Amino acid sequence: MNMTALNDLRKNITSVFLGNEAAVDRVLVCLLARGHILIEDVPGVGKTVLARAIARSIDGSIARIQCTPDLLPSDVTGVTIYEREQASFRFQPGPIFKNIVIADEINRATPRTQSALLEAMAEETVTVDGHTHALPDPFIVIATQNPYEFEGTYFLPENQLDRFLIRISLGYPAPTDEARVIEHQPERRELRELSPVATPDDIVKLRVATDEVKLDQALINYIIAVASATRSHEEVQIGVSPRGSLALAQAAKGTALLAGRDYCIPEDVVSNVLAVFAHRIISRSTMHEGDTLTARRIMQQILETTPSPA
Repeated sequence: MNMTALNDLRKNITSVFLGNEAAVDRVLVCLLARGHILIEDVPGVGKTVLARAIARSIDGSIARIQCTPDLLPSDVTGVTIYEREQASFRFQPGPIFKNIVIADEINRATPRTQSALLEAMAEETVTVDGHTHALPDPFIVIATQNPYEFEGTYFLPENQLDRFLIRISLGYPAPTDEARVIEHQPERRELRELSPVATPDDIVKLRVATDEVKLDQALINYIIAVASATRSHEEVQIGVSPRGSLALAQAAKGTALLAGRDYCIPEDVVSNVLAVFAHRIISRSTMHEGDTLTARRIMQQILETTPSPA
C-alpha cells in the first residue's frame, strides 16, 4: 500500500484547510472508495476551501461549477455544435469532463440542472443528443450546499442524494483554528500556492488497493442488519437501499486503508454509518430530505439497538 501518497495528501490539505481534520479524512475516504461527497453547512465555514484544497492537491483536471438558478443542464454536460465549414456536428464537453468537479452551492441549481449530474455520478458517463461519452478516471464530484432554510435553495431529490457516498457537516471551527484563519487567510494566499502531491494514477492505484481490503463476513452481516433496520423502523418511510449498503462497505474499506490496514475492523463500519446512511433515509414526519437532525437521530437509535460484531 502506498501510504506516502495518502499522508502527503492529508498534509497538503490541512496546510490550508484550518478546520475539522476529521472532515479531511472523510473526503479522502470518499476519494478512495470511488464515491462523491456532499459538504453541507452554513456559508463561510470553509466548504469551498476544503473542496478546492483536495482538487489542487491532485495533479489532474479541475472544474468548478458555481450553481445558480439560471444554470442549464448543457452548462454542465456540454453541447453539440454544428460546424458549417465541415458540415458536421462536434461535441463541446462541459465542465463535468474533469477529474475533480466542484459543484459549489449545488442546491441553488434547479432540479432539472441537478439531474444532469445523475448519470455522470452513477455511471461515469454523459449522454448528449443520443451519444454517450466516457468521463475521465478518476472522477469525483465534491459538492457543497447551504442549509435548506436559506433563501433561494432547492431540495436535492432522493435519487440525487443517493449518488453521494458521504455527506458531512464541517461545523464552526475551534477558536484557535478561527484565529489561524484570520491570520493566514488561506483562501487568498496559501490556497493559490498549493502544489499537487499526487497524480490521477496514484489515486487509481489507491482505489485498487481499497477494493482489495478484506471485509469479514461478520461485518458484511452487520452492514446488512443496520440497513434492514432502517427499512423496518416505524419512523422511516424510505430506508437504505442496497446501493447504500455497498457504499458503507466501500467507506469502511477506505477508512481501513487510511489507517494503514488491509483489513476492516468494526470501528471502520460504525464510524461511517451516520455519514453514509443518514442522508439516504426519509422519515415519515417529513416529505423531503431536509430534516438532517431527525435522520441522524434515527440512525443513532438504530446504531444503539443493533449489536455490532466483536
